[in-house]
Amino acid sequence: MSQMDNRAGFRAGLREAASPRTVALIAGVLLLQLGFVLSYVGAFHHPTPHKATLAVVAPQKAAPQVVGKLNALPGEPLEATAVADEATARERLRGGDTSGALIIDPASRTDTLLVSGAGGASTATALETVLTQAEATQKRTLSVVDAVPPQAGDARGLTSFYLVVGWTVGGYLLASLLGVAKGAKPASVAEAGLRLVTAVPYAVASGLGGALIVGPVLGALNDHLLALWGVGTLVVFGAAAVTIAFQALLGVLGIGLTVLLFVILGNPSAGGAYSPEMLPPFWRAISPALPNGAATHAIRHIVYFSGNGITGNLLVLSAYAVLGTLVTLLVTARIQRRAPLPATGSAGATPVAAAG
Repeated sequence: MSQMDNRAGFRAGLREAASPRTVALIAGVLLLQLGFVLSYVGAFHHPTPHKATLAVVAPQKAAPQVVGKLNALPGEPLEATAVADEATARERLRGGDTSGALIIDPASRTDTLLVSGAGGASTATALETVLTQAEATQKRTLSVVDAVPPQAGDARGLTSFYLVVGWTVGGYLLASLLGVAKGAKPASVAEAGLRLVTAVPYAVASGLGGALIVGPVLGALNDHLLALWGVGTLVVFGAAAVTIAFQALLGVLGIGLTVLLFVILGNPSAGGAYSPEMLPPFWRAISPALPNGAATHAIRHIVYFSGNGITGNLLVLSAYAVLGTLVTLLVTARIQRRAPLPATGSAGATPVAAAG
């Protein structure tokens, strides 16, 4: 009898494993896995500069010709613009308004390329490669100077990206764990609100913790503790709010959408290993519209470029936080309105109460 029970239990387990729901979940995991491979390899397998901004300082009569030739290079690796003098070029570089500056010296056969290692080592290296080849066709050589180097503890300028990855993971893990503890879909507006409220102190603590680690603890990004704390709080809460919204819409499957947004699409397009101008068109286009790319750009510009050009990034991060909150509350309110009311007896009491 025990052996028959074991066989029956095994067959029941097989039927459960082959149920449509289980098969659909496995298929979903497989698609996410393949999407991960496609996105990361697609973004990184052949990094090539596309319209990397370049300020050009050249004699007035020669400047239009130099700029025209640089912009006509095959594949459009550069977007060159003539500027008045070296001081202007350096100012644009320090403000993060250009990726590099080419200083043409008419009295010499050697020109100078100013790059910004803090803005992304991959772009600086690509500019050096492209311009070295271009100079060689004119029988000229190139001297490269990193005019805006990364801080000593920020190797290759990658700290901002990894900091954002940590903050983002923390936000969606918190929301996922709340879903595991309470049920993926919030049962009421009050419960949804409680999850969102819970995410606030967590985001504040996470933002501060990350800023302290990369600043005073490790010395990777120094002197900007409060600004990084603020950005981190916004990133973490936004990631949590979006995850809670996806769970309110789709239940457990919402976590898959979170992975798609933040991991599969967000990380390779963020400008970490390769700056957005080094990525293929799709990843380059979505980079500023996703939290990962917006936050990475904002942190780099806070630390190295006096916060220049981060307004759009902060608006993107705020939009995800606000939309995640609104979608969560609206969807949960709709679900709550559609929920069946408890059955009542003729006198308005529940059946159990009436029976008593």
